[in-house]
Amino acid sequence: MATGFIIMSLIIYMAARLNPDEWQNPHPCDPNPVELENVWNLKNCFWLTLGSILGQGCDILPKGISTRMVTGMWWFFSMIMSACYTANLAAFLTMERMGPTIKSAEDLASQTKIKYGCVRGGATSSFFKDSNVTTYHKMWVSMESADPSVFEKSNDDGVKRVLSSRGAYAFLMESSTIEYEMARHCELVQVGHWLDTKGYGIAMPTNAPYRTGLNQAILELQEIGKLQELKQRWWEEKNRNSDDCKVVEESGDETAELGLDHVGGVFLVLACGIGVALVIAILEFLWNVRKVAITQRTTLMEAFIKEKNFALDFRARQKAVCPPPLEPAKKKSSN
Repeated sequence: MATGFIIMSLIIYMAARLNPDEWQNPHPCDPNPVELENVWNLKNCFWLTLGSILGQGCDILPKGISTRMVTGMWWFFSMIMSACYTANLAAFLTMERMGPTIKSAEDLASQTKIKYGCVRGGATSSFFKDSNVTTYHKMWVSMESADPSVFEKSNDDGVKRVLSSRGAYAFLMESSTIEYEMARHCELVQVGHWLDTKGYGIAMPTNAPYRTGLNQAILELQEIGKLQELKQRWWEEKNRNSDDCKVVEESGDETAELGLDHVGGVFLVLACGIGVALVIAILEFLWNVRKVAITQRTTLMEAFIKEKNFALDFRARQKAVCPPPLEPAKKKSSN
């Protein structure tokens, strides 16, 4: 927006200098002025574009076709961008009033509105109970002192409690189980990253003869990608709701934030409008060159160089009025 503000101000300034309709009589009471004046200096151009963004307008307005087209495109751009910003700000403030946004375990630990728990006596509860990290220890103390209890007997009970609480309860469990439940319940969402990383194992008796064979088989299945294939099969392919959950997740990500790609068409319209306006400004300038050449009885090249040098002389704020063409003397009629 800041770059567009500066560029548009400079474009209006250049188009106003090229457009003959912007050179006006500084004294309207004088019907035969000697010089014409252009009110569109850099200060007024910046004020016009700034007033458009803020919706306040300006005391002076352009009169030429090209300058009006540039200004109109900028007004359209400012209207769309202001509306998008206002709508996005309103949505942001609405989400802020709806409650805290939880993105990590630190966010859970720093608030008291949303309760959180896990399976009583499970691996997750043992992790929080034995952890030396301040945040996780604080979460364990909060879970132990919560009333009513935030612990559940199983993961299924925890999932049911999350679904029925409508955002007032978070359940902590293993990442694989979370992915499995998310594929079957589109209302569930995983928050934050992994708190701890551990592998799964199969418990066996001491010195079991088949332990080595099972280890080798599991490693072979992992190396050839069979374990990932089985997970893909039972987590997604065998689940009828997985595709629906993906659609909901993608649509939610697209509307989460207003990006430049959402308003790219407005920038394209502005660029096209600027291009058309500049072409019209050049045609108006060339038409004025032709009029000057006819009025002052010079060649088109001489008139073009003169008008071009004056348009590029940014210090010049007044322009001399071209004298009218001389009329041929009439012969006196004899009686």
